[in-house]
Amino acid sequence: MAYNSLIRNAVVMGAAVFTALPALADSNSSSFDVTVQVASTCSISASNMTFSGITTGTTSNTDATSSITVNCSTGTPYTIALGNGNNYSGGRRMTNGTTNINYYLYSDSGRSTQWNTITTQAGTGSGSDQSYTVYGRIPSGQSVLYTGAYTDTVIATVTY
Repeated sequence: MAYNSLIRNAVVMGAAVFTALPALADSNSSSFDVTVQVASTCSISASNMTFSGITTGTTSNTDATSSITVNCSTGTPYTIALGNGNNYSGGRRMTNGTTNINYYLYSDSGRSTQWNTITTQAGTGSGSDQSYTVYGRIPSGQSVLYTGAYTDTVIATVTY
């Protein structure tokens, strides 16, 4: 009987081992995408243009420069346009009351290509500041009768 008892104990012990094991469960899985849309950005700033002083009488060519700084996201194409100014009437002009002095803005040092809303400067963003020089000219032959400060405001716009 000892033999039967030994077998019976082994069977009971084996059953206990099997019932102690965790039960296996089925599972399913799914995946999902993670995305973000990175938008291009651009900023623009400009320095003032100050012509040297002129006297009353007939003008000669008087030149000045200013700079525009653009910072656009890397690879972003953009254009820079210069508005006509607050005192535009057939051309850009600085005013002092009812008196005007005509001037022009150019994109090249030879002052042959005017820079305005139609003729723009194009570039591609580098993620860093990119500088452009604006070349200004008060053309010769204007009769300036009155002294004082003549001013205008031009808006520089970056489109991207």
